[in-house]
Amino acid sequence: MSKVIQLTKVEGKLALRSIDGVLFGIGMPLGVLLLTTMIAGSKQAGAADYTFLDSSFSSLLVVGICATAFMGIPLTICDYRDKKILKHFFVTPASPGHLIATQVVVAMITAIISAVLVALVSVVFLDYRMQGSWGLLIASYFLVMIAMYSLGLLIASLCKNIKIANLVCSLVYFPILFLSGAVIPFELFPTGMQKIAHVLPLTQGVQLLKSVSLNQPIGNPRFIIIFLIVITIVGFGLAAKLFRWE
Repeated sequence: MSKVIQLTKVEGKLALRSIDGVLFGIGMPLGVLLLTTMIAGSKQAGAADYTFLDSSFSSLLVVGICATAFMGIPLTICDYRDKKILKHFFVTPASPGHLIATQVVVAMITAIISAVLVALVSVVFLDYRMQGSWGLLIASYFLVMIAMYSLGLLIASLCKNIKIANLVCSLVYFPILFLSGAVIPFELFPTGMQKIAHVLPLTQGVQLLKSVSLNQPIGNPRFIIIFLIVITIVGFGLAAKLFRWE
């Protein structure tokens, strides 16, 4: 029993540390939102018939997802593996799956807090009015979330230790964050860069959220939904098959 309590305390400390590591996922989107609004909030986003505020609102919702999916979850789980915490759970009544589930829940809460703050600030202080359905936006948001989390768990499954995970997560996280249109308006990218960015799964997620919030098709929403569902199934399937507890 004492060993279970001790491991539970360690789990709590590591979960809190992972929250500290992704706090910028909450603060950064708010900062970018305010900066975008001050500079060009009411201006049209390139040749589009919507403003930069309209574009930034839906884009910034995914920053918390990106931070937790590609930095929080993989790094924390690999840290568990390095410290033999996952292995120790095998000899207790608690399962390693409980530890991973806790980390995923912490990541989801962090991402949701980020999205809710962006929505509140946009609606209450910046007079943002969404043209689409809030219900569809929430459903699309969670689809993007589970798709990205499946990739995060896949990274955690493939990386043998925390050093490799740090390198892989950095190589994945920063290009996805800045090229997907999450923090830099996608409309500002040159045509060539837009074509490259289209292959990123989070870019498709951002376009889906824009389609819903603007109530107009951005890209191909039906294809994006199928694409994200396939990523979710393949990502979780490979993560479960390749995952190593030690």
